[in-house]
Amino acid sequence: MLKIGITGGIGSGKSMVCSIFQQLRIPIFESDAAVKTLYKENQALQNALVENFGLDVLKNNTISIDFLRLILKDSSKREKLNSIVHPFVFHAFEEWVNNQTSPYVMKEAAILFESGANKTVDLTIGVISPEEVRLKRTILRDPFRTEEEIIKIMNSQLSNSELREKCDYIIENNEQKSLIHQVKNLHQILLDKSRHFFG
Repeated sequence: MLKIGITGGIGSGKSMVCSIFQQLRIPIFESDAAVKTLYKENQALQNALVENFGLDVLKNNTISIDFLRLILKDSSKREKLNSIVHPFVFHAFEEWVNNQTSPYVMKEAAILFESGANKTVDLTIGVISPEEVRLKRTILRDPFRTEEEIIKIMNSQLSNSELREKCDYIIENNEQKSLIHQVKNLHQILLDKSRHFFG
């Protein structure tokens, strides 16, 4: 089965693109949702986090998201956290793939390349959008975030030029090209590839 990674910065419209693929009956593995489930249900992950960060990482027998936010502010601790969590996510993805029957599947991840998740897929898609459009979208979507916070997040993520360089395919969400048309065209390409490599 062909495995496709899809990524894009905050406000790029990655979720909208994924929803179009879902309407085309392509299963999407949502990495963020998978992590939240693992935090709640995976005892081995909980034990590993307690071993590395202490009992404060637990609250009501589950991983404390508030405590993790503090960890994420420290770059060295963030790297350690990611090195622990990502292998669990990779394993969950492989288990999920084994239960799918579609010609190809997609793995959605905001930090696809940064986490090394690109190595778990066959091809990658980058959803890109002009920075000013991304900023405007995110301000409307996340009113609890300040403009400065959003810009800081954007600056910490891969730029549009970096995504163009790293990804096999690019979807332009610039409010000029039809998003649905781009997704449908790419869907046909991926169906053809899945038949070629695995048919």
